[in-house]
Amino acid sequence: MLQAAPEDYNQPLTRWGKVWRFLLCVTVSTLAWWDIADHQWHDDRRFFWIDLSFGLASFVIVTFRRRWPYRVALVLTLFGLVSASAAGPGGLALVSLATRRRYPEVVSIGVLSVVVGQLYSHYAPNLTGDPPWLTFTFLVVITIAASAVGMYLGSRRELVWTLRERARSAESEQEMRVSQARSAERERIAREMHDVLAHRISLITMHAGALAYRTDLPPEQVAETAGLIQAKAHEALADLRQVLGVLRSPDGTGDKPQPTYGDLDALIAESAASGMVIDFASDLGDDVQPPDQVGRTLYRVVQEALTNARKHAVGAHVTVRISGTPEEGITATVANATRVGALGMPVTPGAGLGLVGLRERAELAGGTLTVIDEPTRFSLRCWLPWTT
Repeated sequence: MLQAAPEDYNQPLTRWGKVWRFLLCVTVSTLAWWDIADHQWHDDRRFFWIDLSFGLASFVIVTFRRRWPYRVALVLTLFGLVSASAAGPGGLALVSLATRRRYPEVVSIGVLSVVVGQLYSHYAPNLTGDPPWLTFTFLVVITIAASAVGMYLGSRRELVWTLRERARSAESEQEMRVSQARSAERERIAREMHDVLAHRISLITMHAGALAYRTDLPPEQVAETAGLIQAKAHEALADLRQVLGVLRSPDGTGDKPQPTYGDLDALIAESAASGMVIDFASDLGDDVQPPDQVGRTLYRVVQEALTNARKHAVGAHVTVRISGTPEEGITATVANATRVGALGMPVTPGAGLGLVGLRERAELAGGTLTVIDEPTRFSLRCWLPWTT
């Protein structure tokens, strides 16, 4: 909950705010001192000038009420012992102090105001003939009313400040949520780009590397490999357009469906056609298909594992195993021997983010990803729940 200090919700006064407060103080002081001033002028002019001097000083001192609220209220209240013309600034100081709603200060100044007013009435001329109890009651009512008005104004100002701060906080949170959404979308784009394009680019890199390394190939095989590179480049561009279509579509589906478990056979066949040695087996029946989201995650895991094997273990034998049941979940295990020695083939550089993205995918789907990197063998095991 927002906690506001008086300095926060007591905003600086406008020019008009200062003017009407000054005019109000002049009006109150005039009404309080008018009859007394005439009596002082004719009977004891010394008290007239004393009263007027303290009254003028009070109009100067009251301008510092927001800087030193309690001190100014205390001084102006004590001015009331000798000056009726200080009644306006004294009342304004009391109201200003009450807006801070610090009850010990308000109560002490309020009691002091009643005491000072009662003392002033004893030696000031009683021109109306009112009994002392009536004067006391009037002072108490005026003091309570001024304090109540000040507390109401302070409470209202704090409420307005709180609502304004909440609105500002809501706007900031909205901007933060928008920023987080943009960041998440960028991560999603990067993940999709990596999953889709890394597989194609690694194939292109492998064939191009072989073409550069095998300078003794006959022209027919060189042309065949170049054609294969061109075909894979076209496929990469098609995949790129598909990913962008998915990301730009309102519902995130795009024009073409995303790959699922049923596309694993085509992925294995494509990788085998590029020269990889793959042993693929699945104990899931042909009539058993995991949910699309699970199948899509499974497809990306196998795709990334094959891409890593092609980049970092050229020529290695790759084993792919799929197993599971709706009750136990589905498990994908991909293993291959690590690269041994320098084969003369260039190693495709990687950003090192593929496994990070796969682990994130698996966790988002409620599963786990385990990587075992041994000196002679690299294996990847992903478990996913059948439903997410």
